[in-house]
Amino acid sequence: MRILITGSSGHLGEALVRELGGEGHDVVGLDILSADTTTVTGSISDRGAVRRAIEGMDAVIHAATLHKPHVATHSKQKFVDTNITGTLTLLEEAVRAEVSRFVFTSTTSSFGNALRPEQPNAAVWVTEDLAPIPRNIYGVTKTAAEDICQLVAEEHGLPCVVLRTSRFFPEADDMKHTMDDFADANIKANEYLYRRVDIADVVSAHRCALERAPQIGFGRFIISATTPFRRDDCKALIEDAPAVVSRDFPDYEDVYARIGWKMFRAIGRVYVNDRAREQLGWSPRYDFAHVIESLRTGDSPLSPLARAIGSKGYHRPRLSRESASRDPPVPKEGSR
Repeated sequence: MRILITGSSGHLGEALVRELGGEGHDVVGLDILSADTTTVTGSISDRGAVRRAIEGMDAVIHAATLHKPHVATHSKQKFVDTNITGTLTLLEEAVRAEVSRFVFTSTTSSFGNALRPEQPNAAVWVTEDLAPIPRNIYGVTKTAAEDICQLVAEEHGLPCVVLRTSRFFPEADDMKHTMDDFADANIKANEYLYRRVDIADVVSAHRCALERAPQIGFGRFIISATTPFRRDDCKALIEDAPAVVSRDFPDYEDVYARIGWKMFRAIGRVYVNDRAREQLGWSPRYDFAHVIESLRTGDSPLSPLARAIGSKGYHRPRLSRESASRDPPVPKEGSR
């Protein structure tokens, strides 16, 4: 298959180019930054550059975007130009080039203020049925881009799959209340319970989306590590999250104690990947069970691909504690 991958100089883009190219696909990378994984240097909002890059392609994976950290450094207009206009340009040119499938990398940040629980004594159970309520220009533009994907899919019959990915970047956490109380690796390990995914599993989700797009037509899917929690755990996750974790992982406290880690006192949301596993045939490998087993044996919880890609560093290498997000916790994820 001939595949155009946008954002090919970025973290996910590089991983997609490496993996899909290594599987024998004819991959073309498009990015505004030059890199070994980028074939065409240009902007996704430049129709001429997009048209040249997309000619003869069978599929498009659209991973290029302005991310949440760019909210502090880029104008709202730039977000619109990149995340909305760029996506529309790609979709229109994909239709013109008779591309057979289109995969759009979105984000669970699109849920935004919908993640604030109506009842403060229960975690939010997040499925694709939860309506997004974006809280910043990043979420607004990604949600709008998803809707444009659906519009073009319905008007032109272009099979299009939207993947709402949870956290997979290696950069430090951006929530001040957790940065103050937890080591960064501890935060990331805890997040595999409810809001993080390894980049190797993100790549495999894109692979599945490419394969299933013609049968699906249009669909939105949450891409996050498989949670061990159940919907009826939501109240207990607010009251005593460590006790819920201990139910499924009786020895996690001993493993954590050996390295000086701790669990969040409360967990306020849970991303659920059931639909992606059922409809995409996706089988994520890296979850909290994998984290605990890796820590027990002294291995890294990260996939070999995550270790190979590392941190790009050109967004904002590390948020300072002063500049970290002041978004209020829902609820505060205290220590235990």
